[in-house]
Amino acid sequence: MHSSPLPVGLILLAAGASTRMGSPKQLLPYRGRSLLRCMAEVALASDCAPIVVVLGANRDCIKLEISDLPLHIVENDQWSEGMGSSIRAGVKQIAQINQQLDAVVVMLCDQPLVTASRLNQLIEAYQINRSQVIASAYTNTLGVPALFSRARFPELLSLTANVGAKYLIQHYRDQVYAVPFPEGAIDLDTPDDYQQWCF
Repeated sequence: MHSSPLPVGLILLAAGASTRMGSPKQLLPYRGRSLLRCMAEVALASDCAPIVVVLGANRDCIKLEISDLPLHIVENDQWSEGMGSSIRAGVKQIAQINQQLDAVVVMLCDQPLVTASRLNQLIEAYQINRSQVIASAYTNTLGVPALFSRARFPELLSLTANVGAKYLIQHYRDQVYAVPFPEGAIDLDTPDDYQQWCF
C-alpha cells in the first residue's frame, strides 16, 4: 500500500478543546464513524507512514476511537498552549519512530473533505519538484494539509506554542509549491459548520 519511494510520515493534529463547537469535534459523527476515526483512516489509506496522531483535550475518551488502528498516539500535555506545541510533539515522536523520514505531512482532523488521494498529491508534488514546503491552496491562502521536507524539521520543532504550520508556510511563501485544494476551505469549527456540511 505504501508505494512512496521516499518515506513520508504524517501527523494528524487532534488535540484542541473545540471551544467554538461546544463539544469535542473529534467525536462528532461523520460518515458512520467519529470525525477523528474517519480522518485517521484517510491518513492510513494514503502513502504516508508512519501515522502519528496528537491528542490533548479530552484525550482519554478520544483515544478509544482510534486505539485499535495501526498508528501512533502522542499525548501532548501542553496542548492548551496552542497548535505549535502539538506540532512539536508530533514531529519529535515521528522522527524517533523513523529516523530516515524524508518529509512529513501535517493535517487537521476538522477538514472533512481531505482524502487519501489528496494527501498523495502532496507527496507526488514533492517527489517531482523537491520543494521544501508543499501546501494546499484554497480561498486565496496557503495552508494544511501541507508537506514539509526534512530540512524544515528543525523549524517545526522550534515553533512557538501559539502558531501553527501556516506560520511556516507564510514564512517561506515565495518557495512554497502550491497544490490546488478548494475543498480545504471547509473546516468544522462551529455547530453551524457541522450542520451545513455533514447533513
